Amino acid sequence: MGWVGRLFDVRDTLVRMLLLDLSGLGYLLFGTRTGQSPTGAQWALAGTAFLVALVAHRRPLVNLTAQTVLLVAAIAAVDDTTINQVGASWGLLELTMRSRRPRTGWVAAGVLGVVAAFNPGGHGAKGVAGTVFGVLVYVGLPLLAGTVVRTNRELARQAEQRRRADQLRRESESRAARADERSAIARELHDVVAHHVASMVLRVGVARHVLTDPDPRVGAVFDDVHATGTAALADLRGLVAVLRDPDAAHGDAALTSIEPSALPTALGAAVDRARQSGVTVEAEVDPAVGALDAVRGLAVLRLTQEALTNVVKHAGAATRARLSVSVVGDAVHWEVADDGRGWTPATVPPGGGHGITGMRERVEVLGGRLDAGPAGAGWRVRTVLPARSSPSGSSPAGSSPSGSSPAGSSPSGSSPVGSA
Repeated sequence: MGWVGRLFDVRDTLVRMLLLDLSGLGYLLFGTRTGQSPTGAQWALAGTAFLVALVAHRRPLVNLTAQTVLLVAAIAAVDDTTINQVGASWGLLELTMRSRRPRTGWVAAGVLGVVAAFNPGGHGAKGVAGTVFGVLVYVGLPLLAGTVVRTNRELARQAEQRRRADQLRRESESRAARADERSAIARELHDVVAHHVASMVLRVGVARHVLTDPDPRVGAVFDDVHATGTAALADLRGLVAVLRDPDAAHGDAALTSIEPSALPTALGAAVDRARQSGVTVEAEVDPAVGALDAVRGLAVLRLTQEALTNVVKHAGAATRARLSVSVVGDAVHWEVADDGRGWTPATVPPGGGHGITGMRERVEVLGGRLDAGPAGAGWRVRTVLPARSSPSGSSPAGSSPSGSSPAGSSPSGSSPVGSA
């Protein structure tokens, strides 16, 4: 805020009154309008006006009323009423700036205008034109300036309220996006875990029937494992019911798991959909991605679908994009970049997602970090999904000893997550 803004700030009324009193004191000491030394009555009226301005600086209506009364007294007692006229005009300015009801300022301006019109020490001695000019100067200008200041304050307050409301809305949308993405991850985790638990329960059931005459203790263990696995599946289905809408999720391949060996085919389907929208996509997919665990493989697929959908939506057709997926050691290096040379957005594939927020949430869950930002004239999104630690001797998550597909597995061409 500049010094002019601080001068008319509501919190600095005492500073304004001090400056006004010092100006009036300088007028009386160094040069009055008549060129003569102030009389005792003039000093008394001026001193009273100075004192009232300081005491009532936070009560503009009281100050204006007192200054108007002093102006009437000055009109009747002294020839030079400049001090009291300026005091009343400044009181009108303060009242107009700080009044919450504009009608109060207009009524006060009308009363002060009548007093100023009959002031022989003003411009009233110069006829009708002088009277009108005097009223405009002593009443019109303070009223106009106060209205402008009050309006600007109100506009600034409304702008600040809108800014805060927009900030709260963005934060709420971000929290909702993160919650939705976590729900999607939870549903996918249910599908992955349920597949392996179902596979174990199935194998235990087969073992119970294959072993014709097992030791009773072994049979009891088999029965216990089978019952525990069945109960675990029921618990998983019950817990995921609060995260999934059965009607919306029915037939939605984006909510299901994927066999790791089918990941290259699913990535190819995502690339083909982007190409059908007019985007030229160069894909470099490491064949080793087919051996990834189910969780990271699903994350790579979802990130690819989301990123390519964003390219189609924001960069538009005729854009050149590049997909790179490679496995270095046990870490997955993934990147999608475009040159930003598209002209008009193409038709966005169906689906719904939350763009960068959802992608970042998915990557952070797996211990990685998503980098997204401009790259030349285009945009680039990349991340590294670190290796997952697994107990010694256990098979990687997502592998299926029987070679069967996961429960609820989707076709290789599952629908994209959606646009940002």
